[in-house]
Amino acid sequence: MLIRVHPAPMYATNCWILAAEKGSECIIVDPGMPDISAEIEMIVEEEGLKPVAVLLTHGHLDHTFSVIPLADGYGIPAYIHSEDRRALLHPEIVHGEEFIASFLSGSTFSEPNQVLELKNNQKFEAVGLNITAIHAPGHTAGSLMFTVNDECLISGDVLFAGSIGRTDLPSGSHEAMQRTLMTKILPLGDHLRVLPGHGPDTTIEYERRTNPYLKQLRS
Repeated sequence: MLIRVHPAPMYATNCWILAAEKGSECIIVDPGMPDISAEIEMIVEEEGLKPVAVLLTHGHLDHTFSVIPLADGYGIPAYIHSEDRRALLHPEIVHGEEFIASFLSGSTFSEPNQVLELKNNQKFEAVGLNITAIHAPGHTAGSLMFTVNDECLISGDVLFAGSIGRTDLPSGSHEAMQRTLMTKILPLGDHLRVLPGHGPDTTIEYERRTNPYLKQLRS
């Protein structure tokens, strides 16, 4: 599997590009802010790839800001959980009015031309990769993770190397995050490589042994 990453300048959000191999179709995950579409297009061209979908792990702007130029530019759909879809048009739902007023006052927001909603345990095949969507609320109500070919886990802002996503923003929930960690993360296979929304990649096995938030649940 070909895996490339481009951390966006704001908040160092990882935009992942996955394909079966060089020169094949690919998916783009969480294109962040500011507009990083030109940088992603350069990676796509460098690897000879053909994008067929944009996957969004949740509705925060640092994960969705560049979705329209990429999805509409390539004429491909964007996938997001139904609980977070409204955040594409109304990001204050997951950020709060104060954040939008402070940083993006006067901005208008819209959806890509084609948006497809995902549900928990929804399976689909794209670019020769077998993908399963996992609803993982806590960071936001509609947070998603994705397993890819039983090789890696795109964890969004649920699980990081040595940490987990914050739960104090609108639509976040500490209780929901604890349930997600217990019922969605801990049962996963140790072999999975974790591709998080921020920071370095890791593995489920390493996080199970060392991540204090997971160790606390197992004690």
